[in-house]
Amino acid sequence: MRGKQYHPPLKLTAPWEKDAGFGRKLKTYRNHTKIIAQPGLVMKVLRRKRIVLFMAYFLLLVLTMLNLANYKWTKEPQQCNHQMRSTTYQGRSDIRFLYRPSLAKKRQLIYVLTTWRSGSSFFGELFNQNPEVFFLYEPMWHIWQKLYPGDAVSLQGAARDMLSSLYRCDLSVFQLYNSPGGKNFTSLGLFGATLNKVVCSYPLCSAYRKEVVGMVDDKLCKKCPPQSLRLLEEECLKYSTIVIKGVRILDVNVLAPLMEDPSLDLKVIHLVRDPRAVANSRIKSRHGLIRENLQVVRSRDPKLRRIPFVDPGHKANKKDGADYHSIGAMEVICDRTSRTLRTALNPPSWLKGKYMAVRYEDLVENPVKTLKNIYRFANLTANHDIETFALNMTSGSSSSSKPFIVSSRNATQAASAWRTVLSIQQIKQVEDYCHHAMSVLGYERVRTAGEAKDLSKPLLTHSKL
Repeated sequence: MRGKQYHPPLKLTAPWEKDAGFGRKLKTYRNHTKIIAQPGLVMKVLRRKRIVLFMAYFLLLVLTMLNLANYKWTKEPQQCNHQMRSTTYQGRSDIRFLYRPSLAKKRQLIYVLTTWRSGSSFFGELFNQNPEVFFLYEPMWHIWQKLYPGDAVSLQGAARDMLSSLYRCDLSVFQLYNSPGGKNFTSLGLFGATLNKVVCSYPLCSAYRKEVVGMVDDKLCKKCPPQSLRLLEEECLKYSTIVIKGVRILDVNVLAPLMEDPSLDLKVIHLVRDPRAVANSRIKSRHGLIRENLQVVRSRDPKLRRIPFVDPGHKANKKDGADYHSIGAMEVICDRTSRTLRTALNPPSWLKGKYMAVRYEDLVENPVKTLKNIYRFANLTANHDIETFALNMTSGSSSSSKPFIVSSRNATQAASAWRTVLSIQQIKQVEDYCHHAMSVLGYERVRTAGEAKDLSKPLLTHSKL
């Protein structure tokens, strides 16, 4: 036995009795037979699990239904009461919610759609003098100046975008059309600011008070301290009515996206005037409208062949060139006016109840009655002071020698001045451009120069609108 090593016998261990990696014995549960022997305990545990699963499923179902209800509420305006019928709920998940004012206080928005030399400066004063109105005069002027020499039609989109911001009291849009490196825009930097009752009145300036009716002296308003656009925006938000007068939107159809926007309660007042009177006034003020005339004339269709009405006995001079652009612009103006009138005669849903046409001749003939109709459409009330203002401004004893200044004048006489000033060739040219608009609005054509100069014969009939 010596020399041989002793080897103890191997002891085999079942794999379930020790861990292969560490040699530990696994715990064995000998009481599992007791659990099986008690089926009531098993059923109790299963019953509890079933209840928990049912409650979780029910809670998930309730949350899903609430989420679906919230989605429908957000997508569709509710019809619970009168207030909800007049507004559209905007979910806060919509990013546009951040850029829109609260719908609880919906403002009445008015755009005065017109063209140059239509009496629009006086017409705008009827709103500028109202203490309940935040009024802006020709804000799109800044676009035309900055983007000159762009043609009138191509600038329509930019003008509409500016209106969209201004009607939300976002005046920062003016900064976009500031000169590079220029100072920040202020209240006095806006076009027509020194004649604006809001800019020149308390609390922005102590020169005037908004509730006192009367023309603003621009020399006095120029002494007002320039205020930031932020302060002017805060002032804008205080008003329930915003009125913007502009001549640079040529067609009401351009405004369709704004009028369809449920967050904007926008109405359009279309101020019109006899195109021959407009042409006469444009010629009279041609030096102040040189740039505008060129921008409008550039929008004419170059493919159309035009035959000008030329007086064979008349020699051409420099003045004729300016008159040519003044009358030539009437082609574009009347074409766009005709598009507006066609839409108004068969109004789509976005225009029904939101469009009103006002003839300048009716306004100066019966200013108080016309003013009341305009204010009723704009949900405003005309007080005695504003009625007196309208009456005095149209019943002056003279005509104005300054075409861009609003003053008291004999407006009825001014409305028919074209009949004795324009040549028959000029009259025929304008009538050729504007025959459709004249027919719809009730302006009769003339056949001879004698008929035009016969002031006893009225040329105004009933409008088809």
